[in-house]
Amino acid sequence: MPLFVLVPLALVGLLTFWLHRRLVVAPGWQTPWRYAVSAALVALTGLAVVALAGGLRWGTADDTRPVAWIGMTWLAVFWYLLLGAALTQLVALVVRLATDREKRTPVLRRWNRAAAGLTVATALGATAYGVVAAGDPTITRATHTSAALPDAFDGTTVALVTDLHAGVVHGADFARTVVDRVSAAHPDLILLSGDVVDAPFERHRAEIAPLADLEAPLGVFAVTGNHEMYTGTTAEWLAEWERLGITVLANTSTVISRDGATIRVAGVHDLEGEGEFAPDIDRALDGTADAFTLHVAHQPLVATRSANRGVDLQLSGHTHGGQVWPFNLLVPLQQPMVEGYAVIDGVPVITSRGAGTWGPPVRVGAAPEIPLITLRKA
Repeated sequence: MPLFVLVPLALVGLLTFWLHRRLVVAPGWQTPWRYAVSAALVALTGLAVVALAGGLRWGTADDTRPVAWIGMTWLAVFWYLLLGAALTQLVALVVRLATDREKRTPVLRRWNRAAAGLTVATALGATAYGVVAAGDPTITRATHTSAALPDAFDGTTVALVTDLHAGVVHGADFARTVVDRVSAAHPDLILLSGDVVDAPFERHRAEIAPLADLEAPLGVFAVTGNHEMYTGTTAEWLAEWERLGITVLANTSTVISRDGATIRVAGVHDLEGEGEFAPDIDRALDGTADAFTLHVAHQPLVATRSANRGVDLQLSGHTHGGQVWPFNLLVPLQQPMVEGYAVIDGVPVITSRGAGTWGPPVRVGAAPEIPLITLRKA
């Protein structure tokens, strides 16, 4: 087995064993149910690993989706169990140091039992909250003002749909929810900024069928994200987008006209792309310097490479706003912003938390969103 596979599996195994020690052994449970808890820890963690690796392949995608949902959701429970176990073990260490030796064992036993119950309840509660939150992507509103915007485009609304992640967990029903909410907002322009899908084409193409109903007077455009690159079927997905009526911006730009005035919409492949799908910012922004330009790029990081290129607003996703707390604190290690509005190397950027989820269908502290951006003349 390759080392890059063996090491993560070994780490997951060790963490599962540690949770078993903290939740079952340390409290000293004598009930026969302790064996069921240990078995559930191993079985659910194993299922999560298989689901995350794309190993659920029997029947159709709809057949495996409920099982994949359980495995992926367990990832969030597992994460919060780890956080709770780490915190309660630190407290247990303090209790051990502060308690007389002859009283130490019963005091620690009582604490470990209370801590185990509290940890499990908190992990399940946080995950349940996150599941409900993740299923409710809402329209959020923002405004971008620019002196370069032609008068004819003053008040134009742009729907930013990103990180749908249709595939193993999110099926056509979720895509339909997103499409219906976008349609209800009546945007003038719809931009999909990557990670529309994150699974192989042939098995999961039906998941994005509802996107055919996306309509806007100024058009519907999309760029790739890193997960389109990971599917191994990038070309097939892009052809499917075009078939559904979505114009793919593959390191290109297009002119949008309204009442005799024009703006540009440019789009670049994701930074993870290679070969024919490698990003080419020079090509994408060629000829856009003298026009008001919306630049669609999956990762906010692209702004560091398009500075001084005349980009009036970059529209991105990728970060999920951290998706599950406290991962929002780690996003800045890889991206220059987490969510919302920022100016990066002189480039104004709006980054969406995204409509869907990757991995666990859970969002804690980073509600899903579909930004509706109003363009205003300064």
